[in-house]
Amino acid sequence: MEKAKVTVTVKIKLTPTPEQSERMLQTLHAYRQACNFVSQHVYETKKRSVICLHKLLYRDLREAFSLRSQMAQSVLKTVAARYQSIVSNGHPWTQIHFKKPEYDLVWNRDYSLSKQIFSINTLEGRIKVPFVMQGMEIYFDGTWIFGTAKLVNRRGKWYLHIPVTKVVDRVTLPSIHQVVGIDLGINFVATTYDIAGKTVFYPGRPIKDKRSQYKHLRKTLQQVGTPSARRKLKRIGERENRWMTDVNHRISKALVSQYDPFTLFVVEDLTGIRTATERVRVQYRYENVSWSFLQLRKMIEYKAALRGARVVAVDPRYTSQTCPKCDRKNKANRDKKKHRFCCMACGYQSNDDRIAAMNLQRLGIKYIAEVAK
Repeated sequence: MEKAKVTVTVKIKLTPTPEQSERMLQTLHAYRQACNFVSQHVYETKKRSVICLHKLLYRDLREAFSLRSQMAQSVLKTVAARYQSIVSNGHPWTQIHFKKPEYDLVWNRDYSLSKQIFSINTLEGRIKVPFVMQGMEIYFDGTWIFGTAKLVNRRGKWYLHIPVTKVVDRVTLPSIHQVVGIDLGINFVATTYDIAGKTVFYPGRPIKDKRSQYKHLRKTLQQVGTPSARRKLKRIGERENRWMTDVNHRISKALVSQYDPFTLFVVEDLTGIRTATERVRVQYRYENVSWSFLQLRKMIEYKAALRGARVVAVDPRYTSQTCPKCDRKNKANRDKKKHRFCCMACGYQSNDDRIAAMNLQRLGIKYIAEVAK
């Protein structure tokens, strides 16, 4: 049996005392100031090697910002990683500013976590902070590995974002006994088709309507332009992101859990999806471009892996224009406005999203056959 790593970021709510909160806040501000200090140096010298930065700035970080040894190391690694990301992605060289009070924590050095308590290193030493355990029980069964966490303060509330990793058995393709095609879209968030010919639609219209409401509210606040309106605008954006993440969690859970282990889920390769959605009309662009396709796919992938299933991404081109019955491809087969498909050759008709899911499922079967050769 092959092995695979599954990584999930969990969000834990902390419940510190006022004194603990003050000590953590003091540490976060010192950490942010230190990051900006190092960032200015990297921007001016273009030296982003952690070893080089350690020789030049480690002592300053300890003395000027009262950072402990591991905190200073984390600052250097955090800043270097951000600039490395700029270079790797081909973005123009620009100075990075750390505005949010956040603190990167190394497991078993800056923090530790048990079922009872969260222990964190601050400027004035370690403190032990209680946290909300509900929903976290599964991550303390000994099979999950905790990674470098991020301590976050949002409007007076404390959260810990931790990437946790688990090694799972990766189902082999010869063991697959079910293939499911998954088409992601706007009218239907997801449309599935399996080997039994069953189709399941996950409606997207209510989600699209709510995103449209957020868009209009955002536009109204932008026109007001007052400081309070801008603060509310930010809160609304955060609320919308939380809501969309929750929607994707529920959809991915429902989708994966309805099928047994040893299932191959066939999804679309989303490379270039943003460019494609930006070609829609201006009045619909926000709802389309801001859609969380990639997030939903990532959730399907890790939940499938935990369930003993597997996901493969295939080229989605022409999946809505190709007839799954006679294999004829024709752009005229699909009526986008009416979301209908009618084959010009054999006359087969169905919903266009269902057709895409059917073709993705066919591509999954073809993928298994080709790998097995």
